[in-house]
Amino acid sequence: MDTKIGAVEVSPGPSSDAIGCLPGNGCVSTIQNSCPSTALVPSEATLGRHLARRLVQIGATDVFSVPGDFNLTLLDHLIAEPGLNLIGCCNELNAGYAADGFARCRGVGACVVTFTVGGLSVLNAIAGAYSENLPVICIVGGPNSNDYGTNRILHHTIGLPDFSQELRCFQTVTCYQVSSPIYAAIAISASLG
Repeated sequence: MDTKIGAVEVSPGPSSDAIGCLPGNGCVSTIQNSCPSTALVPSEATLGRHLARRLVQIGATDVFSVPGDFNLTLLDHLIAEPGLNLIGCCNELNAGYAADGFARCRGVGACVVTFTVGGLSVLNAIAGAYSENLPVICIVGGPNSNDYGTNRILHHTIGLPDFSQELRCFQTVTCYQVSSPIYAAIAISASLG
């Protein structure tokens, strides 16, 4: 699923320099760019490429992941980003704690897991990062956009056609969450001061 998002350009200015005081469970400081902004050609602009580029820009050089059928396309984009090193982990909790440790040492950590089974497994590590105000970004894969609104029960779910359960769990232990039909959730536990 290569969803096009149009022209993705980062213009100079306060909103492009940081992820700032965002709505959610609290107001936080900002994550400053550590790399110069670059623009994607509109025909090459996908959400996966944009996320990969933004991770590099905020200083997340290593991304800890567990491959799953709901995040494989994103992992391809992360592998293709020259400034990122994708590190495979044995399980989601390990990926979350590795991102936590990376945030402690290098300033910001990131992990990528699959829908529901992976998101719920990584939740304890993300909650721990949140409790210690560590900047960890957790990206969780999601079902195909065609599955939304079908009222079907998919694998990797809790047996209900509700795809928002995982997001509701992240809302209690992160300072900011985003959900889209492309990636189920992006949760940010804290940010740099």
